[in-house]
Amino acid sequence: MAEHTSSNITIEAEPAEVMGVISDFERYPDWTGEVKEAEVLAVDEAGRAEQVRLLLDAGAIKDEHTLAYEWPDPHEVRWSLVTSQMLRSLDGSYRLRPVAGGSSTEVTYQLTVDVKIPMLGMIKRKAEKVIIDRALDGLKKRVESGTAHSGEPGPDRPGGSGSDRA
Repeated sequence: MAEHTSSNITIEAEPAEVMGVISDFERYPDWTGEVKEAEVLAVDEAGRAEQVRLLLDAGAIKDEHTLAYEWPDPHEVRWSLVTSQMLRSLDGSYRLRPVAGGSSTEVTYQLTVDVKIPMLGMIKRKAEKVIIDRALDGLKKRVESGTAHSGEPGPDRPGGSGSDRA
């Protein structure tokens, strides 16, 4: 099995609010440094994104790719690579865990990236770590700023592709 990189952060908000920001793909350019464009291509019967096209500029990794999303429960989302010019694989997940006694959420982000060009494992893990840390920091700032919507996507907001994405 491929090695993965993971990290976590605590966000001062309930899991539904955090997941609302995570699932609002078209607003990713507002809070992730690497995602320059996001477009929901397909949604499931619950209105959640099933496929998303992302234009990514993460320094060493510049690519346009499509990811397939799974929503196993209200506190988890997983994705895997469908198409890419530069990547061989990209698998990741956000897992949310309510923090006991309050309205905080621990968010764990796990990521595995494999590029088509030769790259040392150590350099690849460093790139994964940078992507994860920036995404978690951006997510925390977005959710805690109060500019994010609350709740999860529904039929009227396919995959969170409504007007307020974080």
